[in-house]
Amino acid sequence: MTFDRFVAVDWTGAVGERHRAIAVAVADTGVSAPVLLTRDRAWSRAEVFDLIAGYAARNERVLIGIDASFALPFADAAAFFPGDPSPPDARALWTEVAAVAAADPHHAAHAYVAHRRRHFWTGTADGPRADRARLRVVERRKGSPASCFVLLGASQCGKASLSAMRLLAATPVPVWPFDPLPATGPVLVEIYCSVFAAAAGVRGKIRDRATLDAALVRLGSVAATVSETFADHIGDALISAAGMRTAAADPAIWHPAGLDAVRATEGWTFGVA
Repeated sequence: MTFDRFVAVDWTGAVGERHRAIAVAVADTGVSAPVLLTRDRAWSRAEVFDLIAGYAARNERVLIGIDASFALPFADAAAFFPGDPSPPDARALWTEVAAVAAADPHHAAHAYVAHRRRHFWTGTADGPRADRARLRVVERRKGSPASCFVLLGASQCGKASLSAMRLLAATPVPVWPFDPLPATGPVLVEIYCSVFAAAAGVRGKIRDRATLDAALVRLGSVAATVSETFADHIGDALISAAGMRTAAADPAIWHPAGLDAVRATEGWTFGVA
């Protein structure tokens, strides 16, 4: 499948309706610079959902990446929640998250953490962190991963991932690799922004135009029109949109070794070969 547009969403699981940490960037096919999609106020998760629904309604060939894990670890214990009744696959997990967290406002999923409390780590009172810091197959491969079960620290991604699962449970858009690629229309993928930054030769966050422009050139893109400095979530979205465009043309990205064994349960991070 080929795409006409690549959309990267830097996501958040924080409480509240609107979040400055949400950034959305778009790169069209070719070499044009990625651009931010801006609004007159900060994005809400509901508005991101509406954006995706609009692409689906228009049947646009858009690859949409969300910076969140689309599933929890399964392969290491043959269950998402060993010792407790556990959904059999990722789609059942999304359905459970959405049902349990339905009353959480603004697509948050904090209620689900309470529902599965003994499996998450929120501090030393929960015992050794390592006992709960489980990882998916792809997370072990991509380096410096954060476990979705660890909900403390600047790199925690669990609440954002659970929130994204609420969106996945409701969206009509095919989600790779859980669904086959359609002949046309949009496709959703999980992304990890630092994968694309690393592919562009950058370690750490991108917060200035000089670093961003140099990275974009390495990805075959025209430099972006942005301010001299900016928040790191903006850099994450812009480099990811350009990185997705480059990665989508590589067959190895769509067929990484080990994917078939976890396709229905853990899924995969787009861009990790």
